[in-house]
Amino acid sequence: MITATKGIRVRRAASVAVTVGAVLATGALTAAPAQAVTTPTITAKGGYLMNSATGATLYSKAADTRRLTASTTKVMTAKVVLSQANLNLDAKVTISKAVSDYMVAEGYPSSAKLIVGDKLTVRQLLYGMMLPSGCDAAMALADKFGTGTTVAARTKNFISKMNTTAKALGMTNTHFDSFDGLSNGANYSTPRDLTKLARSVMKSSTFKTVVKAKSYTAKTITKTGATRTMSAWTNTNTLLGWNGTLGVKTGSGTQAKYCLIFAATLNGESVMGTVLTSPDAANRTADVKKLINYGYAKIS
Repeated sequence: MITATKGIRVRRAASVAVTVGAVLATGALTAAPAQAVTTPTITAKGGYLMNSATGATLYSKAADTRRLTASTTKVMTAKVVLSQANLNLDAKVTISKAVSDYMVAEGYPSSAKLIVGDKLTVRQLLYGMMLPSGCDAAMALADKFGTGTTVAARTKNFISKMNTTAKALGMTNTHFDSFDGLSNGANYSTPRDLTKLARSVMKSSTFKTVVKAKSYTAKTITKTGATRTMSAWTNTNTLLGWNGTLGVKTGSGTQAKYCLIFAATLNGESVMGTVLTSPDAANRTADVKKLINYGYAKIS
């Protein structure tokens, strides 16, 4: 039995050697072709996906068609704030009555529920803007970092800074007319442009920390100097944590429908992208999941 087994082993080894030799002789020993990755179909009217590390395009659907951006606009607001020279994130900002008046005039849009007279830090306002998508926090920041002698002048100047920054980033199909996405008729961008913006601002460790937080509780200083603990702000981005998702910003509106700028990193592979004008929140989520999985598969 031992001899027979040895004989079988010898014949098998010889067979393998002959096969390998034949393959080498014909030059047929090449790497197996990569498995084809099926391009996903998304419901959003526009979509774009890039390799975050290289900036290479991975997916494109009407990527340069201008569309309403809704609250994804606030990513640029954050970019402008974080680009200020000698920025002090712990500087205090007092919430003015103008902020409250603005919210009333706009019909109570998404809010961080800021209270007139309270003092918050710039850092806290970034959380208030990016997590619950507070238009009140966005206005407080625009008023703080705009230049002018009136609230109207300062917020207008801030919006001008947003457009200057967009040009500097090569966002050629973008224009902002608001600091929060409540468009006055000329607030638009594209999936490609917003992804460029995200790639730039995600280089800020402060921004990355803010947008990946699922919730945040701010303690503010009241008019009397007391401490007020605000109700927790919950991130509107329900995809956080799924398959490496770590941001960036949702947006929604009657005309803009459902939008999302997203970024995700898993096993050393990083993707980033934008979907604009998904028909509803569920389809927006499904669209982004498809793109993230597709991106990982294309990179690997």
